[in-house]
Order: sequence, then structure tokens, then C-alpha cells
Amino acid sequence: MTHREADRRKFRLIASLSAVAVVAAGTATVALAAKDGEPAPVSAFVRIEQVGKNVVEPKVQQNGASGVFTVDCGTNENGKFSADNPVAQPGLPHGAQHVHDFVGNLSISAESTDDSLADSDTTCKNGDKSSYFWPVVRINPKANQNSSGSNPDKVKEAGAPHIACPSVSDRLPAVPERAREEVDRNLELLDKQVKEANDRVARNENPGDPNFVNNAILGPLRDKRVATLDRIAISIGRSAPKPNLTSLAECELFFGAGHGNNGQAPRKFSGQHGGSDEHAGHGTSGEAPRKFAGQPGGSGDDATPTVKCPSVRGALGAVPDQAVAEVDRNLALLDKQIAEANQRIVTTKGQGGPNFINNAILGPLKDKRVATIDRMAIAIGRNGQKPQGLERLAPCKLSNDNGGNNGGGNNNGNNNGGNNGGNNNGGGNAGLAVPSGPNLELVGNNGKIVRPAQVKIEYRGNATSKVTAMPKFLKMIVGDAKPTSRGPANARATWTCSGFEDRLSDKYVICPNGSKVMRVHNFASCWDGKNTDSANHRDHVRFADQKTGACPKGFKAIPQLRISISYDIPKDVQEKGQYQLDAFPEENHNPFSDHNDYANVNSDETMAKIVKCVNEGRKCS
Repeated sequence: MTHREADRRKFRLIASLSAVAVVAAGTATVALAAKDGEPAPVSAFVRIEQVGKNVVEPKVQQNGASGVFTVDCGTNENGKFSADNPVAQPGLPHGAQHVHDFVGNLSISAESTDDSLADSDTTCKNGDKSSYFWPVVRINPKANQNSSGSNPDKVKEAGAPHIACPSVSDRLPAVPERAREEVDRNLELLDKQVKEANDRVARNENPGDPNFVNNAILGPLRDKRVATLDRIAISIGRSAPKPNLTSLAECELFFGAGHGNNGQAPRKFSGQHGGSDEHAGHGTSGEAPRKFAGQPGGSGDDATPTVKCPSVRGALGAVPDQAVAEVDRNLALLDKQIAEANQRIVTTKGQGGPNFINNAILGPLKDKRVATIDRMAIAIGRNGQKPQGLERLAPCKLSNDNGGNNGGGNNNGNNNGGNNGGNNNGGGNAGLAVPSGPNLELVGNNGKIVRPAQVKIEYRGNATSKVTAMPKFLKMIVGDAKPTSRGPANARATWTCSGFEDRLSDKYVICPNGSKVMRVHNFASCWDGKNTDSANHRDHVRFADQKTGACPKGFKAIPQLRISISYDIPKDVQEKGQYQLDAFPEENHNPFSDHNDYANVNSDETMAKIVKCVNEGRKCS
């Protein structure tokens, strides 16, 4: 295929995504009437007074629960910013392709495990270790004021489209000897499935269908992965505890393959020297090394780097049955060591000199890993061939260290598994851009981040029944980060102004004087009673009926999570349409792509308090 043919096919794909932009924009658009001296109306913005009242609060019935439990987790004062999405893209560093605000759990990253989350500290005053995170809002004088769908120029800038999936080999427990061959066959099959899907993207079959990638490629790929993952889990489960691999089934279309931490010179994105945006930051494309938080000159607002360590799981091979339990304990300990290091990076932000992270965090982490890896090798060697040379996997580096100067080698997979530079079952080194410069900029996501003025986290009741406890480690998503390509079914209107919470818009809002810009995210409140996650991260929970509040048949009511985020955005910035949401490149800051993610790490005791408060109709904190 010639470069010209490849470009033509790429732009046919972009055009197919753009074709649904009008659908993705929703139906609550209100045309703005410009006043004398004001700028012309912009289609992505609406005055809140022109949005009709549309929030329905079902009347609480006799058996319902009307209480509210409020949690104070702060407003991300620690500056935990990351392009990871540990719920929707587990195991894919920078997989969101936009920056998130994080409150609550301090150690969470793309590679977090349930155990490492439970070991973390938190910003929540009541000790809640749950993670709550959402895309940041930026002020950008050059904001695209028609941010309602795909922009081919933004997508072109991001790079070629490709499909990436969570790495499965990186997330497996110890693989018993009798399961190793079958597991390897299925890992190879996962790689083959992703390759076939990417070949279809490259051929760009049937580009006229706007849902082509989602319906014809990603959907079938997910179904194949579900079946293959189940075979892997069953195979391991014959000799050891059966792992739950459900969360690793969903894959995503990304733009920008082949750049970043893959040994090549990083691509210059907007916001880096040589980029096109006037808000240029300081990238890592051959200039002076970027200053991380904790180094002199670091702003303290830098994107929070996370620790990246070479694969251990993929290097172990088959594990004798007698050693499985001990190896699993030490693999979990490696995960916890990395989580502790990630937490220290957040809590020591701005401390020390230029070598602080190396000397105070990465150095001690290497020593711990040497001892832990050695214990695993000894355990395996008692009943089988002792693995050799594993000490090379002990040194780690930072996720935004393109040079690998901290000893991470060329492994760009995830923490303790995978196969050093292999295909990693579609995950691993997806070549996704790292937030760069003082404004943490990415492709198309430029401008100064607006810190929330207030973040209100509430657990609320159900109108028709008492609520039951959420299971620990329940994962949930509200909204859809990609309504342009996936359609509006899962998207939610979230934008409003303080004092106008009886209405929500799918457009950015212009608020009257004295009123704050707000985003209100109402999560699903009905649970299937069995699963903490699902293949598409949605099927295990449902939304209650909008009019009655009742849960669908087969689902039980759980406390409804509501997160309300308020911002002090200057009135002139609102009027000029100069604030916007971080988003995937193809969404072009579409306000209807707003979303929020949650991982429940409340203790059983705290969740019991939440349930009791809500069911008794009280207001608690």
C-alpha cells in the first residue's frame, strides 16, 4: 500500500467518525441570541437560562430510601493528574489520551490491582480508598468553539488509527505447569485477534458506515476475547484459583501508533517545542529533559508520573503446582510495592532535588524487587528448574521517562507480567502520548487546567426500595468518552450552573453572574448482584427507571453515586467559548463526551454505614 493510499483510507475513517457528530451532539442544543458587543453565538455553548428543566427526581415511596451520605475527598489538591483510565483501559498507560483529575485513592494507575488499591492511602477524610476520576477542564483562548464532534485535522495530528487492548499476560497469576501450554496458545490467539482487527482498520472496509469500527470490529473482537479469556481462566483454574479476567476483554481504537516510549524519537505534539500551538510546553523531543515533580523548577502541577517496571510474570514460565501459592503472594507483593512507590510520588510532590525520585523512591523499590523476585525463583527451583537472570527485571523507571534512564530497559509493557517488547495481547506499548509541559498538554488538549472549586461526592438512595451494599472493587463508568464513534446511547448530559441543578445540558453552559459552571455525574444505581465488572464495563450495572426509580428485573438497588464538580470560570471566558473538556482526539472536546469513572474501595464497615444512613433517610458524612 502506498503512503497516498494509506492517507486516503485513514481520512475515510475520519470522515466516517465525523458523520455521526450531529447525532453525538445530543438534542438539548439551544441557539444563542447574540447581544450588542458580544461575540457571535457558538454551537457548543448554551445559556443555562435557555435550557428547560429536565431533571426528574422520582418521588420516594414508602419502601424507598431517601438518605444521603456525603464524602469529602478534596479537589485534587495533591495534583494527581494522569492520562490513565484504570477502569475503562486497565493495563494501558496513557490509554485515555486525555488528562484526568483523581481524588481518593493515591496509588491508582493503569496497572493497579484490587489488592494494591486496598493497600493505598486516600485523600478522603473518612478513609474511603475508592478512586473517583474525570477529564479535566481547560481554558484555551484558541478553543475550538464548535466542539461538537470529530475534527479531521485533530485526528490527523494524533497519528494513524490502531486498536489496542489490555495486556492479558501482564495480569495473569502464576500459571501452573499443566496449564502453561494451553495458556500460551490462547495468548497467541489473543495477539492474532488484535492483529486481524488492526488489519481491518488499515483496510478501512465499508468506510461509509459511521459505526463500522465499533460494530464490525470492536464488538466482534470483544466477543472473541471474552471466549479466549474464559478458556485461559478455566485452564488455570484446574490447578489453582481461577482468575477473573473479565475486565480485560474491551479494546479501543486509538490514534497515534508508533510514537512515544518505543525507542524512536517522540512525535512533536501541540504543546511541545516545534508544535503548532502557542501555549507551548516543554516536551521530551530532544530538548533539555523535562523536570518531573520533585525536581527543581517543577511546577508541582506536572502530570503525576507512575512507576513502570519490567515484566516478571511473563519471564517465569511454568510454575510447579507446589510453588503457585508462594509465587502468587510475591507477585501481589510486587504490585503493592509499585503502588506504594506511586503513592510516594504523589505525596512527596515538590520535595527534594533533581535525584529525589531516583534515590528516595526508585532505588529502594529496586532493592525490594530484587528480594521479592529472588524468593519466587527459589520457590520455583524447589520443584522445577530455577529461572535464571530475573534480577535484570528489578530496576524500574517512570512512565514519562522516554530515555529509560532509570533502568527499565526496553520493556514498555506493564508492571509484573507480559513479555518484554512482545505484542502483549494488544496491550503493552501502544505508543500513546504522555502529557507534557507545565499545562500537561496532549494532542489537541491544550490550555491551562482549571482546578475544581468544589467536588461533592454523594451516595444517595432509591425511590422504590432499600439499597444493598455495593460489592468491594465494583467498577463503574457514567457517560461515554466516544459518543461520536459509538453513538449517544451511553452518553449523559452533565453540564449545568450552580442554582440551576434542576436542568442538565449536553452543551457547555454560560452561567449568570455569581453562578459556577458545574458538571453533575449520576452513576447507575442497580447492580446484577454478582459481578464487579463486565466485558464492556457496563453490563453489570443498570440505571434505575427515570420516572419511577425502580431497578430492572434481576438487578438490586445500591447507593447511587453522584459527583458534582464546580468551577470558577471567568464570565468572559464562558461568553467567548474558551473553556473545554479534555477528550479523545476524534471527539474534538465534544461536551457530550463528558464521563466519570469509579472504583469502590470502601471498607465493608464504611459501606455498611453508607447503606444504613441511606436506608434510614438521614443526611450523614
